[in-house]
Amino acid sequence: MKIPAARGPVSTALFSALTAAPGTDEGALDALHRSVAGHLPATRDIIGDDDLQLALFCLYELHYSGLEGVSDEWEWAPELIRVRQMLEKPFEAALRDAAAEAAGDLELPAGPGATSDAVADVLFGLAARDTGPSLSRYVARKASLGQLKEFLIHKSIYQLKEADPHTFAIPRLSGRPKAALVEIQADEYGGGRPERMHSALFARTMRGLGMEDGYGAYVDAVPAVSLAAVNLMSLFGLNRRLRGAITGHLAIYEMTSSQPNRLYGRGFRRHGFTTDVTHYFDEHVEADAVHEQIAGRDLAGGLVEAEPHLLADVLFGATAVMAVDGRLSAHILQSWENGGTSLRQALPAAA
Repeated sequence: MKIPAARGPVSTALFSALTAAPGTDEGALDALHRSVAGHLPATRDIIGDDDLQLALFCLYELHYSGLEGVSDEWEWAPELIRVRQMLEKPFEAALRDAAAEAAGDLELPAGPGATSDAVADVLFGLAARDTGPSLSRYVARKASLGQLKEFLIHKSIYQLKEADPHTFAIPRLSGRPKAALVEIQADEYGGGRPERMHSALFARTMRGLGMEDGYGAYVDAVPAVSLAAVNLMSLFGLNRRLRGAITGHLAIYEMTSSQPNRLYGRGFRRHGFTTDVTHYFDEHVEADAVHEQIAGRDLAGGLVEAEPHLLADVLFGATAVMAVDGRLSAHILQSWENGGTSLRQALPAAA
């Protein structure tokens, strides 16, 4: 991914440090550390902070496909890991606050050891009571062609690398939950056929609307909350202590995916697009109806049976994604209903 445009002092300092080889410019790293230490106390909403979310997003990208022109040796540079942890701590705290609000009066399984079925029942109940704004219904019934493109731009930040954050959890699990995650991920990666990878299907949807399909092509256009929705996956996937959260995240994703994707496909067909464009959404209608059972019972439920103390983290992961995705949907819908754009700038020329 190309290095995006900076959004404030922290991302400016980060990109300045990354332009040099590791170990050659200690002054730039010191400036980055001072910038983060000075900015954090001043932000009241880290989830909505463009500068901090972009910096965290780019720090995480070093663990994925990297940043263009940046040495791979930066991935495990202690100074950058230290900065990443400085950003992660308040970000996780904000996510826990948002998740607690989303959980409300959620009833947990009774008894000292919850069964996998009991865990799945809690997650299915949580998914069923999701009362956030329905972006999928708006897309199905009302979204203009320009709004469909905006919708794809927001989704592209994750969908063009779909499954990768959850794959980090595979070596952190064992037995039944590990096998369940591998089964789900095998489908996400196309069962060994690269043209059927879900990220490839999404790229085809973007090309069908005349859009750029390269990963990160629209990072400059999306607001902080879009980056936060992806950053929370990386936070959960890259920290072993949060393995429960990444399984809860994936479980609720699968449980709340099938019907919205049916509506998304309907919205694109309303504008005359055919299977070549809607295949991504149609595929998820079928696949996620199967995956939700595996993710709820064998992955999340199986993990809690094996490690009962992780129940709270599983539910944290599920409620955190509901809170942040609900906030993103509300932002998009409010922008559209007010006749404006949900992006940081007008629809990019590439779209």
